[in-house]
Amino acid sequence: MGATKRTRMTPEARRRQLILEGLELAEEVPLEQVSIEAVAESAGVSRALLFHYFDTRQDFHVAMAEEQARLMLECTEPDLTLEDPIDILRGTIVAFVDFVTENSAVYLALMRGASSADPAMQAVFDHTRSVMVRRTLDHVSLVDLTPTPLIELAVHGWLAFAEDVTIRWLTRPTIDRDDLLQMITSSLPMLALAAGESIPGMERATG
Repeated sequence: MGATKRTRMTPEARRRQLILEGLELAEEVPLEQVSIEAVAESAGVSRALLFHYFDTRQDFHVAMAEEQARLMLECTEPDLTLEDPIDILRGTIVAFVDFVTENSAVYLALMRGASSADPAMQAVFDHTRSVMVRRTLDHVSLVDLTPTPLIELAVHGWLAFAEDVTIRWLTRPTIDRDDLLQMITSSLPMLALAAGESIPGMERATG
């Protein structure tokens, strides 16, 4: 009488719960300290349960990167209800910078930490960038610009630039956020011009 019935979680839900616990823990301690044992203690579960889902600590870190990437892509989903391509682009950039800022410890650890060189980790980064490149190419398609191989290469470079300057800004914020956003937004049409194309309607992004 009066006892609370425990709700059993599906394996998928339990696995995600443990990954989110790891991401939360990584905001407080270095990624190297986010071991399976530490997460088990923090989550109040047995080590055996975590080893049921993840073979090694590196496997767990890759799963953390996958979840972080999923959350970031969800957060930066373009708002296609907007009519102006620049507003769509800027909205995505704002969401990206804000997401990285709010999750800076984990983002920096995953992107620049010792485990970032792992091939499985690199595969996560490559997939995430591919999704973001495709989104950006869809944006330029909205202004009747054909995504040529040169334009696609420029977009890849632009995303790498956006990631790098955001990381540097997080570690050394020598400019304010609005200046950072303006620089990232305006650099895309500049790259398009360097690739021999102009993006109609994007002139004001460089102003």
